[in-house]
Amino acid sequence: MIKINNTSISFKEKPALSNLSLEVKPGEILGLLGANGAGKSTTINMLLGFLKSDEGDVSINQLDCYDERAQVRRLVGYIPENVNLYPYLSGEENLDYFCKISGIEYSSSELKNFLEKCGLPLKDHNKKISEYSKGMRQKVGIAIAYAKKAKVYLLDEPSSGLDPMASNELTILLKELAKEGASILMASHDIFRVREVCDRIGILKQGKLMKELKSKAITANQLEKLYLNFMKD
Repeated sequence: MIKINNTSISFKEKPALSNLSLEVKPGEILGLLGANGAGKSTTINMLLGFLKSDEGDVSINQLDCYDERAQVRRLVGYIPENVNLYPYLSGEENLDYFCKISGIEYSSSELKNFLEKCGLPLKDHNKKISEYSKGMRQKVGIAIAYAKKAKVYLLDEPSSGLDPMASNELTILLKELAKEGASILMASHDIFRVREVCDRIGILKQGKLMKELKSKAITANQLEKLYLNFMKD
């Protein structure tokens, strides 16, 4: 479970997050919407243990995300906006490498299954990453997180570079992971994808949680209007 309680953090005396509280239970997907600088990436970086909050508590499965970050990271699958992969290795080789440094070893057929599950066609598995498009690299990054079989998934603009079909495949995959009991936090600019994927939605502005609501309680068009109104004020 992800839990952030009355958390604040500032950089050079400028608040990045102010009294943020949110919770993501097992089997739940929470989407964070906000403009650049709203605090979405700061929130994820605190959960990954890269940043320590000035005030409040940040925990995953009751482990402090900064003080116990080595233990926390073993529980977390992370999908960034820009996936860093080794260009001279193939998609399958990259997946194999990142699984092994996490202490997990899979057969070639299992690796291929993960890649196909995440939308990368079999014909591309053995091509070098240097030949991949951004969307193809993103699919490998998603497979790396998926293969970890994590308890918690943190996603920062995960659909960046994905075409509509691949974005839909990601939606299906995330919902499957939630059904299996994972807690998922997704930060995104994509209002319609967040509405489609998430159980709950939080709107961040200048480090403050302006509103939290259930996805089923609002249409995509209503959410867009609500979001834009918050951004104007």
